Amino acid sequence: MKYRLYFISSMIIFGSIGLIVKGIPLSSAEIAMIRGIIGSIFLIITAMILKIRPSFKTIKKNVIYLLISGSALGFNWMLLFEAYRYTSITNATLSYYFAPVIVVLLSPILLKERLTLRKFFCVLVALAGMFLLVWTKGSGGLFGEELKGIGFGLAAATLYALVIIMNKLTKDMEGLETTVIQLTLASLIITVYVIYNGGIGWEVPSSHAIIRLLLVGFLNTGLAYLLYFTSVQRLESQTVAIFSYIDPISAVMMSALFMGEKLSAPQIAGGILILASAFISGRDKKSTHN
Repeated sequence: MKYRLYFISSMIIFGSIGLIVKGIPLSSAEIAMIRGIIGSIFLIITAMILKIRPSFKTIKKNVIYLLISGSALGFNWMLLFEAYRYTSITNATLSYYFAPVIVVLLSPILLKERLTLRKFFCVLVALAGMFLLVWTKGSGGLFGEELKGIGFGLAAATLYALVIIMNKLTKDMEGLETTVIQLTLASLIITVYVIYNGGIGWEVPSSHAIIRLLLVGFLNTGLAYLLYFTSVQRLESQTVAIFSYIDPISAVMMSALFMGEKLSAPQIAGGILILASAFISGRDKKSTHN
């Protein structure tokens, strides 16, 4: 029961990230950089306390996969935060949960897995759901800000799918140690990106923004990942698959409760189709989370 509570808590924390990021007056790249730095420091200290020390030999064997997944993870955050800027938290979250379907499409190429009829059906269902989701009368209309935000969400989902696939290819590494390395690499890569593009502004954010940045780093990254990996290896895969959908559902509920976001009937139907197809096609995925 304890590990179920840990896992559920991590999903609710992951689901709240859109609410927190929405109020930070920095660029998406700057937020991703700060998130990665704080989160990786938190997890490095945790790994040291737990005496988790990945071997240099193992890291060397998986270095290509770790570099690709670390890069993808950092830019994945940046694109997801951009999605929050242009569309509702609900639309961004549902677009992001297209990732398992993208994994299905990429797996025959990158993992040499067979595309079964069931998985192909999942792809069709998810595409139908995405069509319903973008068919919105929201701010900016079909070809305005909403569609741009959903596009960023889908781009973030594509990079997250790449992280999932790279994690499937990684050998002889536990989930937490892989994530520590990925977060550290993501932080370094995004920091270089931010510096190359002019660096972080010298204006000190308000105390309100600083609190939100600390929450994103410590709560939504460090603590959430720690709870996730503390529990995920002690729960049955089917339990993990089912409970994982507390993340998008809680995100939708919190956005409705605290942001006043509303969904039309077609969008609700589209969201159900996307989540259902992701559940069926992504039950056996090995990945980090958001």
